[in-house]
Amino acid sequence: MVSLPLDCDFLERTDSFLLLFLSQVHSAWYMVIKCKAAVLWEINKPLSIEEVEVAPPQANEVRIKIVSTGICRSDDHVINGSLVYPTPIILGHEAAGIVESIGEGVTSVKPGDKVIPLFTPQCKQCKACKHPVANLCSANDLTSSKGTLRNGAIRFTCRGKPIHHFLGTSTFTEYTVVDEISVVKIDPASPLEKVCLIGCGFTTGYGSAVKVAKVTPGSTCVVFGLGGVGLSVIIGCKSAGASRIIGVDINKEKFSKAKEVGATECINPLDYQKPIEDVLVEMTKNGVDFSFEVIGRLDTMTAALQSCNNAYGVSVIVGVPPNAQNLSVNPMLLLTGRTWKGAIFGGFKSKDDIPKLVSDVIAKKFKLDPLITNVSSLDKINEGFDMLRSGKSIRTVLIM
Repeated sequence: MVSLPLDCDFLERTDSFLLLFLSQVHSAWYMVIKCKAAVLWEINKPLSIEEVEVAPPQANEVRIKIVSTGICRSDDHVINGSLVYPTPIILGHEAAGIVESIGEGVTSVKPGDKVIPLFTPQCKQCKACKHPVANLCSANDLTSSKGTLRNGAIRFTCRGKPIHHFLGTSTFTEYTVVDEISVVKIDPASPLEKVCLIGCGFTTGYGSAVKVAKVTPGSTCVVFGLGGVGLSVIIGCKSAGASRIIGVDINKEKFSKAKEVGATECINPLDYQKPIEDVLVEMTKNGVDFSFEVIGRLDTMTAALQSCNNAYGVSVIVGVPPNAQNLSVNPMLLLTGRTWKGAIFGGFKSKDDIPKLVSDVIAKKFKLDPLITNVSSLDKINEGFDMLRSGKSIRTVLIM
């Protein structure tokens, strides 16, 4: 056995270097990060690319490096005032990224983990989280519209002013801070440029078909609105075994993509002299089994309900309705046997279900590629919204 001399000076230098390195890493975790973000200063104005300061995560918070984020219609609802949130604000809620640092008490994720921020959190403590079906956690910011994290804090500043959070996520930024209940770890093999859609659009549509409506094999379905979420509803209907899937949209350019993902036929309401619900009832001989409204208009919500079979049809509201507007509906539409439903995020419990959906993407159970029609950068975010509004893009994904 050979005994090597122990170099105490070397060990001391090594220990000092290690301690210095660890202290620098620790300090980096708790430093303010300056980065680019798209800020909405006022409604009905373009987003402004700004340098923002992102504060370090505090207890039970996580700071995320956003890798990819989708442009969703719900973001545009805030821009045009249909959804009321305080400004200035950083929008964005459909994203994927990597954990940069964590606050005290965080145990479900660690730096380096691939994650998806959750606009529908899951605290696992409230009545909704404990309910076997419900998924609208009481800690959500969709119904309260506070524009802050759970504890009322704001972690963004720009030009010396606090910048509000959106849905507890705010992903139109290179870095964001979220509550631990608003983030979930996903498979390290996840393609972040694609699975960002699972953070909202795909999951909302797909789940509305398979989890909320519970589409049955051999059934007939109609989907009002053929944007990214509507196409995801079609994917869900097809995977559930529907034999006839009718797409409805006034933009005929969307028909080919709808058929690509599973629609059996598509119709344009402008091609008919009678209400579209009457057309659908005639086409299907007494109405469809399942209908989905994925636009967010009150008239199409009513039309979707009326297009259902009056004895057993199920209609699901998926689109976000205009703020402060109400529907007036004849109760007989429901008394005869129709069911009218709605759900956020496709009825999925976010922390429990998102990792499974991501695994399904990796296993090629379904493809997200057809939903992504444009890939761009944060600097071109306003162009992405213009394409969304004009119907020229199903989903624009911004790569940070």
